[in-house]
Amino acid sequence: MIIKDAVCPFCGCLCDDIEVTVDDGKIVAVDNACTLGNHKFLGDHRLPGPIRRDGDTWKDIRYDEAVEYAVDMLLEADRPLLYGWSGTHGEAQCVGVHMAELLRGVIDNTSSVCHGPSILAIQEVGHPGCTLGQVKNRADLLIYWGCNPIDAHPRHLSRYTRYADGFFLENAFRDRKVIVVDVRKTETTNLADEFVQIQPGADYAVLSALRAIARGKGDALPRTVGGVPREQLVRIVDLCKKAKFGAVYFGLGLTMTRGKYKNIRNAIELVDELSRHTKFTISAMRGHYNVYGSNEVNTWMTGYPFGIDFSRGIAFYNPGETTAVDILARKECDACLIVASDPGAHFPRACIKHLADIPVVQIDPYANATTAFCDVQIPVAVTGIDAEGTAYRMDGVPIRTRKVLSTGYPSDEEILGRIYARIQEVRQP
Repeated sequence: MIIKDAVCPFCGCLCDDIEVTVDDGKIVAVDNACTLGNHKFLGDHRLPGPIRRDGDTWKDIRYDEAVEYAVDMLLEADRPLLYGWSGTHGEAQCVGVHMAELLRGVIDNTSSVCHGPSILAIQEVGHPGCTLGQVKNRADLLIYWGCNPIDAHPRHLSRYTRYADGFFLENAFRDRKVIVVDVRKTETTNLADEFVQIQPGADYAVLSALRAIARGKGDALPRTVGGVPREQLVRIVDLCKKAKFGAVYFGLGLTMTRGKYKNIRNAIELVDELSRHTKFTISAMRGHYNVYGSNEVNTWMTGYPFGIDFSRGIAFYNPGETTAVDILARKECDACLIVASDPGAHFPRACIKHLADIPVVQIDPYANATTAFCDVQIPVAVTGIDAEGTAYRMDGVPIRTRKVLSTGYPSDEEILGRIYARIQEVRQP
């Protein structure tokens, strides 16, 4: 059986033109997906059932036992942390927010360690963004800043930018210009019309220089800014002003370098300046396929996008205080539920050490670095493969992912719903 127009649940592109061939209850072929998406659809190393740590080994347990362990752990905790959420669908994220509120715990998603600073900047100065469809059909100038889509979002260029046809472009491949700004050469720089190599940590200075040139103050600049010759900066601004529609995409190379959210604010204000001359937009290259959705769901339900603390009985948000890394580094939380993410692979050592000292339950289909220190792991269905649900593309467009085969695994929403129902029985009898 061939299933057309399936949605790839890997990165924020959420490519919705995937063809999946299912034979004898297994996916045997995938068309149109990139290498990363292909690997996700064909991945076959799932845990067969829940496991619980038993000394230095693991023992198999039933789903009911795993759910009861998670319920007891969360009810006994004074300050539980519910972390992850970017690799699951919106319906499961809703259950997570309800659960955090009932437990008076903290719920945080992976954006606090990736594009959280981008959100802070947007809260200050707004977001002059647009959909990927607008970029595909109109943009004749693309700027990739601090990101490498060839490796991280392989189909971004073929579906929406460099290699995509555009409705309002006569010859999109010839008419589009691509500028890449990065601290080193990457696969993406090889296809750029202009590569701007800046010194590490100099993003803010280079953005400020571009803003000055756009305002006609270029003569006040030194000969080089952040390792970039003034002449090249002037050339970049000229290209931007001559474009009919420009789009900036930025990654963690801008968000998580020195300056953090101030870099993003400066980039947004550069776009604002350029929009006085032509049309320009700016958007983040979101990584997890539904990290944008976790920000959306949290904001609908609490007013805040990540790092939400319910310990006061109301939603409270203060990045740097209520975000997962900070809570773990201060050894505040005494239990952790991890859903659809792998902090063991990304968090600082001090946070991992504290996670190893407290009870941890992980809900994830695969064994990963977090498995090494969790007490119980509950395997679930993969959204977009054997579960369906709503996810948000990196441009904020909600897309319904499809279930392409049945495996018998429960979904994230089902497991979380069972845990939440049991907690309700105790806390709201």
